[in-house]
Amino acid sequence: MSQNPGSSAYMSGFGNEFATEALPGALPVHRNSPQRVAYGLYAEQISGTAFTAPRSHNRRSWLYRIRPAAVHGSFTRLDAGRIVSRFDTPAPPDQLRWSPLPIPDAPTDFIDGWVTMAGNGSPDAMNGCAIHLYAANKDMDGRYFYNADGELLLVPQQGRLAIATEMGLIELEPQEIAVIPRGVRFQVSLPDGAARGYICENYGALLRLPDMGPIGSNGLANPRDFLTPAARYEDLEGKFELVTKFCGGMWRADIGHSPLDVVAWHGNYAPCKYDLRHFNTIGSISYDHPDPSIFLVLQAPSDTPGVDTLDFVIFPPRWLVGEDTFRPPWFHRNVASEFMGLIHGAYDAKAEGFVPGGASLHNCMSGHGPDAATFDKASSADTAQPHKVADTMAFMFETRNVLVPTAQALASPRLQADYQQCWAGIGKHFRPAP
Repeated sequence: MSQNPGSSAYMSGFGNEFATEALPGALPVHRNSPQRVAYGLYAEQISGTAFTAPRSHNRRSWLYRIRPAAVHGSFTRLDAGRIVSRFDTPAPPDQLRWSPLPIPDAPTDFIDGWVTMAGNGSPDAMNGCAIHLYAANKDMDGRYFYNADGELLLVPQQGRLAIATEMGLIELEPQEIAVIPRGVRFQVSLPDGAARGYICENYGALLRLPDMGPIGSNGLANPRDFLTPAARYEDLEGKFELVTKFCGGMWRADIGHSPLDVVAWHGNYAPCKYDLRHFNTIGSISYDHPDPSIFLVLQAPSDTPGVDTLDFVIFPPRWLVGEDTFRPPWFHRNVASEFMGLIHGAYDAKAEGFVPGGASLHNCMSGHGPDAATFDKASSADTAQPHKVADTMAFMFETRNVLVPTAQALASPRLQADYQQCWAGIGKHFRPAP
C-alpha cells in the first residue's frame, strides 16, 4: 500500500478547463482514451451535464485512475439517519429560527453528522434542493462518500475540513465555501477535531457564476478566486466502505481499495473552493438599500429566464453610505423563500437570537425584517455619516419554491418558539394629523 500526497497547489477559475497530473506523463496527449494509458492507468469520463449540452454549459472531466469507479461490491441500503429527501410535511407559514447544532458527544463523522432542515423538489426528478446542517467530531476513517442526487455546497461555520477528493485535496476553513460536484467521491477529515456548518444539496442545474448585466465585467465573485485542486492520488488496498446517496436513500458497498486513486485528470467538472472574504461587494452610494441580488455569489438557473432554482447570497463586511435612507434590510415579503445562516459575527438586522451556527427560514410571503431595536436605532441614525458593517459574514440560500421544513426540524429542541417576539416591540407611529 502506498499514498502519494501529490501537490497541494490549486488552479484558479470557475468552470475552467484544467489539466493536472501527479506523475509526469500520466495525461495522454491529443486524445482522451488512448489504447493504452501511461502507468497502466484506466481512462474514465465523469459527466455532470448531458452529452449534448451547449459547449458553454457542458461540464465533464477525464480521469486517469488506478482502477475504474465500477470496481466495488454490491450496495445495500443504510439507515438514512437524519438525512431526508422527501419534503411532504405540512409547511407552516411562520417565520422559523433555530439555535446552532451542538457538537456530538458520540463519535460522529461528517456524513453521519448531517441533519436535514428543509427542502423542495426531488432528487429523482433532478429539481430542487435540500438544506442540511452538520456537526461532527470524527474523521471519515476508511470511509468514502459520493452524492448521486446533487452537487454539494459546503459552508463551514466552526472547524476546518480537509476534503480529500478524487481530483485532489481541498483544505477548507470557516468563511470559505466548497462545491463538490454530483458523483465525485471524497473523504472528510477534521484537523481541529470537531466541525459544524451548513450544506446545500442542489438537485437541479449546476451552480454557476451569475451574469452581471449593468455592473459590467468586474465585481461580485471573481472567477480567478475559485480554486480547484491539483491531482493527488492514493494507492491503498484494504477493507473500506463506499457510501452513496441515491434517489434520496443512503447505500453502502464494500470496496477493497481507496477510490481516491486518480493520478491525472483534465476537464471542467471538478470540486473547487472560494474565500467569501474576497467577494467584491456592490452597493448604493446615494440612497436606498438595494435588493440582495447584488450579493449573489452562485446561482442554479431554472427554465425561466431571470429566475433561479437556487441562489447563494452572502452579507459580508461593507460600508453603508446611503443618505436619508433606512440602511438595514427593509421589511419585506418575497415570492422567493429564504434560508439564512450566520458564519461569523453578528447580522446587522437582528439584535439577538441569531448567532453563528444558527439558522432561520422565511418562506414565500412570510413577512420579516429588522427587529424593534434595530428599527429604532436605524430610524434615528445620522445618515450624513458612513457606517461600516464590520466583522460579520451571513449568507442565504434562496429558492423560487417553498422550502418545506422537515418534521425533525419542526420538532427540534433548537427551534426557537419565541422568534416572533423580536417584532413584538414594534410600535405604532402613525400620525394622520400634521
